[in-house]
Amino acid sequence: MTGSTPAPFTADDYRARMDRAARAAADAGLAGLLVAPGPDLVWLTGYAPPAATERLTLLVLAPGRAPVLVVPTLEAPDAAKAAGAAALSLRDWTDGKDPYAATAALLDVDGRFGISDNAWAMHLLGLQRVLPGTTYASLTDALPMLRAVKDEAELELMAAAGAAADATFEEIRKVPFAGRRESEVGADLADLLRRFGHSQVDFTIVASGPNGANPHHEVGDRVIQHGDMVVLDFGGLKDGYGSDTSRTVHVGEPTEEERRVHDLVREAQEAGFRAVRPGVACQEVDRAARAVIEAAGYGEYFIHRTGHGIGVTTHEPPYMIEGELQPLVPGMCFSVEPGVYLPDRFGVRIEDIVTVTEDGGRRLNDTDREMVIVD
Repeated sequence: MTGSTPAPFTADDYRARMDRAARAAADAGLAGLLVAPGPDLVWLTGYAPPAATERLTLLVLAPGRAPVLVVPTLEAPDAAKAAGAAALSLRDWTDGKDPYAATAALLDVDGRFGISDNAWAMHLLGLQRVLPGTTYASLTDALPMLRAVKDEAELELMAAAGAAADATFEEIRKVPFAGRRESEVGADLADLLRRFGHSQVDFTIVASGPNGANPHHEVGDRVIQHGDMVVLDFGGLKDGYGSDTSRTVHVGEPTEEERRVHDLVREAQEAGFRAVRPGVACQEVDRAARAVIEAAGYGEYFIHRTGHGIGVTTHEPPYMIEGELQPLVPGMCFSVEPGVYLPDRFGVRIEDIVTVTEDGGRRLNDTDREMVIVD
């Protein structure tokens, strides 16, 4: 699977995102947003500074003001080349100068700001030192839905990432399982994800037999046996957008109970998917899937939320969990992944990424959800 190269986002795309973020800040009663290096900065500007730097880099967004990116002077040339650079202005600072004083000139002295969850503590404390009247809230608390609603171009990238994950599953089901270590099958998954266009592999869970009862087992040295149920959960980033899918396969013929539990989880996953439509609270997706499992007497073995948002990261708001009243909006993308985990025996999970449409939901994964037998 190669596919066509997606059209890059333009400065106008990034300008629209920054404008939207500034308006959202105003609606939330904030004086502005302070965005540190990480997924939010890449999504808003197209700029990804060096991963290991202690020097302050901060995008300042405020309603009614032009966006400003504060950067170290030695990194300013790279920042100027970012796809969104034409939609903002750069303010650089040199080593030996106070970057917090340079940033303070852009901020209201008594404002309340949203700040990236992953901002360094020393940078936040530095800002508070020069502007003691300011207060701050994490972006996840203040604007949890900032990246949640995807536009058409983003949805195309999400669909392509999902298709690449599907292609990976179609290939992995052909490889030998019995007699191989989980880590070997996990390496196969990672290689396939990269073959089908992923630039980043975030996880390759291969949980065989009793390891399947641990939802986040990932991979280990256990040798997969004939008769094992095997939970496969894998994903990463393709062209900057995430994939995440789970299927549970069986090495040889399953027992009647194993097939019954697998069918139950499949029914629960279908119920969660069918609950997706605009205006419905996120918790209703969890309730729909969980009700099926509870009615069958396995409720205590469904030990995690039904889903999480996905986009430029593989886990982000919104979350499909009891108590989450955020209504679903067309363009949101999230997982629907119920599971049953029987301690010391086996586990089953089935997961698709789903996007909300104008009248329901659309799956971005479509491989076989029936029991798949592998060798």
